[in-house]
Order: sequence, then structure tokens, then C-alpha cells
Amino acid sequence: MDDIVFEDRDYRDATLRGESERANSPIPASVRFDEASGRIVVDFTNGAAFMVPAKSIQGLETATSAELAEVSLLGETGLHWESLDVDYTITGLMNGIFGTAKFMDAQRRGGRSRSEAKVAASRSNGAKGGRPKKAG
Repeated sequence: MDDIVFEDRDYRDATLRGESERANSPIPASVRFDEASGRIVVDFTNGAAFMVPAKSIQGLETATSAELAEVSLLGETGLHWESLDVDYTITGLMNGIFGTAKFMDAQRRGGRSRSEAKVAASRSNGAKGGRPKKAG
């Protein structure tokens, strides 16, 4: 097998291309928990921000505000909560991956579940004439 030989020029060119791409890419600069909105906020070097509801993330559903505030950047790609032993990739969260498939399916079905209490409440409301008609 032939060895691949890189010239110093090749290395310099690749380094300059990498630095240029990095300068134009959104890189996480900071992360914080905004207690007023209940969201995790990631600020990027290009001025953009990403927010996600903290309680919708698996492992954070029952966390206290103090625990949620312990969030830190994990390199340039992830978020980490030391005391909760929870880690997520920023890209995953931005793509709507808030936990395992089973957790996300349960979250999605939450409002559609048919518990005895929901059935009874629906019957009671139906006996009163059901939902009011929308005006217009």
C-alpha cells in the first residue's frame, strides 16, 4: 500500500479552510436555564439562540429549578447536568429528540390517553351540551 504524503502547504490550506468554516458556523457560546419561561437557552457565537422546554426532556421532568440551572456546555456539542447525570447533544435537541423513543411516544400520546377520569369528564361535559360552538 502506498503511503499518503501531505505537504506543509496541504496542511496549511486545510487549517485555513477549517478556520474559515468555523468562523461562519454557529458555535455554542453559553447555556442557561431561564426560570421565568422554564426553558433551557443555548446562545451561539453568531447571535442565534435555541430554546427548549426543560420539563419536556427525559431526565429533567421532575428536576428542580436549582438542578436545571446547573446546566453546562459539554464541549461544543452537548449539554450536561452533573447532579442529574443527564447529557444531550444540542443537535439532537434541535432535531426534536428529547429522550428515548418510548419516552417521546408517551409524551406525544399524553393528551390522547383514555383514562377513566377523562372518559367521565367527557361524558359530564357532553351532558351539558358539549363544547361551545366557535363564534363566526
